[in-house]
Amino acid sequence: MPPVQEPLPFEDLPEMPPMSPWCQRWQAGRHSWRHVRDGGFNSRHYRVNVIPDEEPAKSFVLAHHYSRSYPAVKVQFGLYNVLGSQRKLCGVAVFGVPVSTAVLTRPLPHLQPYTQAVECSRFVLLDACPGNAESWFLARCFEALLSDGVRGVVSFADPVPRRTSSGVLVMPGHVGTIYAATNAVYTGRATARTVKLLPDGTVFHARTAQKIRRQEQGHEYAVAQLVALGAQRPCPGSDPALWLREALTAVGARNVRNRGAHRFVFRLGRTRREREEIELGLPAVRPYPKLPDPEPAAARTALRHARFLAHRPERAPLESP
Repeated sequence: MPPVQEPLPFEDLPEMPPMSPWCQRWQAGRHSWRHVRDGGFNSRHYRVNVIPDEEPAKSFVLAHHYSRSYPAVKVQFGLYNVLGSQRKLCGVAVFGVPVSTAVLTRPLPHLQPYTQAVECSRFVLLDACPGNAESWFLARCFEALLSDGVRGVVSFADPVPRRTSSGVLVMPGHVGTIYAATNAVYTGRATARTVKLLPDGTVFHARTAQKIRRQEQGHEYAVAQLVALGAQRPCPGSDPALWLREALTAVGARNVRNRGAHRFVFRLGRTRREREEIELGLPAVRPYPKLPDPEPAAARTALRHARFLAHRPERAPLESP
């Protein structure tokens, strides 16, 4: 049986410049900015600790991060403001397990994935954190990871903005300020892909869709997510792939073209020599990218063709020129 494709509309959104002197902050899912020259950070007022129980970190990320999701975790750290009588959680860094080992083994082929190499999958600081807080926070996280045997961290910056179906900006796109400030190695873009966005601007991941099509563990939660947005419940015995196609169309999902997130790699070590001894599986690209990549003509042609196919009436006869 041929694969079922969802006839969803395509969007092509302009990318955020990947480098900027501004640092991103979050509060209840809304972004704000701090300029690097603002400063004001005093390390005596802050502490960084491992968060042993997942719940506090998960609740913090779900409350403040635009994705409203929490990844598979290896270790999570909290940034605490200790000025005054109360200890307040004002930032969370999550180092976790990506869906595929290739996310780690391609850039760091000689490190054991999930033990010596991990992904920085969430990094969230509140509005109250002053400028330059993130580089200090990240450095303390790296010190703790290194003492636990981690030698490499991979992180991604997605420059494509996300909007709700009504046009409200949910995420303006990531900028790489923190990567330049902490001397990460830029290794180019991840694989280009098409991302499905739900009406609220959140991503409906390909892995989630696969769970529904194959009826794998966890597909019930994914189905409930679409039903809550207005899709009909699947009938017993119905084809899961066909149901998914109809459900995504019914809730108003859209396809967004993504030319690949920017990939950054941190090599951890106590000295520069220790860091440089870690071999990269991908070439380092210098200097850091500062502007969005120019869009090739072939990509524009492919996008126009995809839009034509997506909006062409089914079984409409093709007219000869």
